[in-house]
Amino acid sequence: MTAQPTSASTATASTSSPPAQAAPASPPADDWGIGALDLDAYLARIGRRPVSPSPEALTALHEAHVRTIPFENVDPFSGRPPSLDLADIQAKLVDRHRGGYCYEHGLLFAAALERLGYDVTRLTARVQPHRNGPKSHMNLVVSLNGARYLADVGFGASVLRPMPLEDGVVVDQAGWPTRIVRGDDGWTLEKSTAGEWEPQYAFDERPQRPIDYEVFNHYVATHPKSPFTRGLIAMRLEPGAVTEILGGKLVVERPDGSKDATDLHHDDVPARLRGLGIELTDGETATLLETMKAAG
Repeated sequence: MTAQPTSASTATASTSSPPAQAAPASPPADDWGIGALDLDAYLARIGRRPVSPSPEALTALHEAHVRTIPFENVDPFSGRPPSLDLADIQAKLVDRHRGGYCYEHGLLFAAALERLGYDVTRLTARVQPHRNGPKSHMNLVVSLNGARYLADVGFGASVLRPMPLEDGVVVDQAGWPTRIVRGDDGWTLEKSTAGEWEPQYAFDERPQRPIDYEVFNHYVATHPKSPFTRGLIAMRLEPGAVTEILGGKLVVERPDGSKDATDLHHDDVPARLRGLGIELTDGETATLLETMKAAG
């Protein structure tokens, strides 16, 4: 049975959550160029049909996106900063059956939701806040029928379903218990692996603007210390397992903390990427292999 993002069916929430504070207004939808999206093509890509907004429909869309469109950093690792123009994102993730990283996923999903009638706020989060990680991740809050949900289709392969934005909520994310906790400065998303809660990212509710993601994207896609320029990353999430290509290894992780790792030869990587649903052109494949060999 597919879990739905409602307090009664998928989550347990604290009854003492502090009231939500009003956030600054989001930029108008037109600022995001959502009219450029071919909604029919997107829905066909993820195997869904247009239906009226509801918690159940939001869950179905979110899960279909995550299970269909993989997370990958082939372009920034290969020295090609991804375009955040919505038409370019659609051409890559929808038309060409590629994947992408958080900005591409988040901007695509937000546009689709708004075209379907959802109220979406685009945010940014600090990854691994307990380890001084960067504030560079894109996530979303969706407002629906008086409730709010965290939606995040681009956090690696971690969040399969949206989560009620309520203090103490715990949602099963493909076998990994995942919760949201409220603090003085905002919210923290935490994931349980082998019984231990680990912060994934922290965020507040200040809406971002298109230029903000352009700035973040420039750093993440070009800085020599960014993890997305230093090694190949590709991920797919299925119930009970995350399959990842991390540098020269194929890794399968499970909710109990166990994992299997297999060394990959460079020439094996294109086929493994196809196995994760990532289709590269001959030119992209050649550039990727040259980059991997140069990186050692």
